[in-house]
Amino acid sequence: MIPSLPGYGFSGKPTTTGWDPVRIARAWIVLMKRLGYTHFVAQGGDWGDAITEQMALLAPPELLAIHVNMAATIPPEINAALNSGNPPPANLSADEKYAWDQLVDFNKHGLSYALEMNQRPQTLYGIADSPAGLAGWILDHDIRSYKLIARVFDGHQEGLTRDDILDNITLYWLTGTAISSARLYWENTFAFFDPKHISIPVAVSVFPDEIYAAPKSWTERAYPKLIHFNRLDKGGHFAAWEQPELFVSELRASFKPLRTDNATALNR
Repeated sequence: MIPSLPGYGFSGKPTTTGWDPVRIARAWIVLMKRLGYTHFVAQGGDWGDAITEQMALLAPPELLAIHVNMAATIPPEINAALNSGNPPPANLSADEKYAWDQLVDFNKHGLSYALEMNQRPQTLYGIADSPAGLAGWILDHDIRSYKLIARVFDGHQEGLTRDDILDNITLYWLTGTAISSARLYWENTFAFFDPKHISIPVAVSVFPDEIYAAPKSWTERAYPKLIHFNRLDKGGHFAAWEQPELFVSELRASFKPLRTDNATALNR
């Protein structure tokens, strides 16, 4: 099952405040129980990661494990150095240094859109009043996704088509959810990439063009019950959209040891 986040294209727009990742996580758990599932797993990337990890922290007995593709793994000492503008620790491995460089680049060049939606989501009139403004905002708010989309429009095979990209923009436009979807940034109070101390089994897929490619060393520290870790050769922040075949293969590999006749996947 693939539920739609409150305020997004296939869901209603919240009429009250309080729809943060914790409340949505609680709603998804209630939803699965009402549908009659006695066991399930959950998957998330982007906001889905934040919500899925909150589901894991709530740890209902029905939730067997989670899978994430935007893992929250940054160690405190790395976070402190990033936030203070200090150089990286001297003992970083090659994978850790690559993740560090990605995070430095994101903080300098990729974070401003999230800050705007966090501070003043209702003022983004341009993306609600103009299809071109909405398209520009969606296409260019993540530089690595923008480069991938540019390659698609140049005729390269990337797992996406032009129609996929235009359909996504059109969904926001026809449902008028550009502003209501931005409100989740305003509601959220959690640091995306800080480890959340999850105690249930976790599977992680690392796509190279994610905001940062979580190193295995950080991932093992963040998730004590890590049941699957894999670094993919291609794919980025919106992996389920960009590389659906690779994404599905990762989910199957991650949850295969847990499969039973009454288990199902809750995918976002």
